[in-house]
Amino acid sequence: MAEAMRGTVASLLRGIDRYNPENLSTLERYVHMQAQENTYDVEANLAILKLYQFNPGHYQTEIAALILLKALTNLPHTDFTLCKCLIDSSRLNEAPISRILELAEDLETCNFQQFWGELRDDPDMIAGITGFEDSIRKFVCHVVAATFQTIELEKLQELLGNVIDTQAMQWVNKYGWSLNNDGMVFVANQEENIKTKNITEKITFDSVAGIMASSR
Repeated sequence: MAEAMRGTVASLLRGIDRYNPENLSTLERYVHMQAQENTYDVEANLAILKLYQFNPGHYQTEIAALILLKALTNLPHTDFTLCKCLIDSSRLNEAPISRILELAEDLETCNFQQFWGELRDDPDMIAGITGFEDSIRKFVCHVVAATFQTIELEKLQELLGNVIDTQAMQWVNKYGWSLNNDGMVFVANQEENIKTKNITEKITFDSVAGIMASSR
């Protein structure tokens, strides 16, 4: 249903009709569809937050929270920052927005154990958002791939939210990593990813003549 709705929403966001508050009910329903069906449309979600800016009386905390949580599922892209900047600063201290900001900080600072711990303390926060945890695990794997050459399987399980061995191995296989006999997961040889680049700067006399003249 969400994919079928995408075309309808795209037509609503064309031209001046993009700022019509009468479209909010349709757009808000679309956010719920994204959460339930594990789809994502950042342009539509940003349009909702912009409409809330122009029409603060229509603001709905539940929808804003859903939009922020869906934005987290698209890390490492900067969607979360874009969405947060469109929410009035006076509302950022309200629950559950403030809790979501804490989760975002955990992820942005790669404090994954803290993130999963806070999520376990408040599981209702992501209730109804299909695929949320796996989307975060995808981001964790992105960070691991960029950071580690090898990592203990047990450590990887912690970073992924204390998953069991078989779940961890699904992610290992998904990214083409390999488990050694010593319990270490080989991720990648990071030295192979380092590329040198020669930078040549050419400074002509004409480009500095004015500076030399002014310094006399």
